[in-house]
Amino acid sequence: MNRIARAITTFNLAVGAAVSWLMIAIVFVQFAVVLLRYVFGVGSIWAQESILYMHGFLFMLTAGYSLAVNAHVRVDVFYREAAPAARAAVDLVGAVLFLLPMCVVIWVQSWPFVAMAWSILEGSRETSGIPAIFVLKTAILAYAGLLALQGLALILRAAAALAGPDAVRSAYSAGRE
Repeated sequence: MNRIARAITTFNLAVGAAVSWLMIAIVFVQFAVVLLRYVFGVGSIWAQESILYMHGFLFMLTAGYSLAVNAHVRVDVFYREAAPAARAAVDLVGAVLFLLPMCVVIWVQSWPFVAMAWSILEGSRETSGIPAIFVLKTAILAYAGLLALQGLALILRAAAALAGPDAVRSAYSAGRE
């Protein structure tokens, strides 16, 4: 179980590391847009839309990464001070009852929306905009999938931790991988 959880986490870490480079690209493109607009009096709808695309990809594709590195928002009433076994139980219950069902809802509800966008190859409403809104909308499905995968890794790690005291120490005492 730990090997599968580690493989999923490694995958999400790789996706997060790759997509995080979009932050730098956003800064440079935004700087170029401002420079072109206010210094040279030239606007670019394509450049402005590319910032929205990059921001959307950055947010959607790094959710699994955030969960993997424990950087997500958590209502930390007792989790921080709880024993490793209690933290494993909270992770297991939270992922099974809340995280995975929400990922399924997001996937099911967004599938027709994304499928329609692909069927018409939806593009920008602006003539000179990016003609690939269908690709951007696909990030919604990727978001749900990557987050669900990391939720599965969380469940596997928590279940392994609850299986025995040695597993609890290795999975929760030294921090997450």
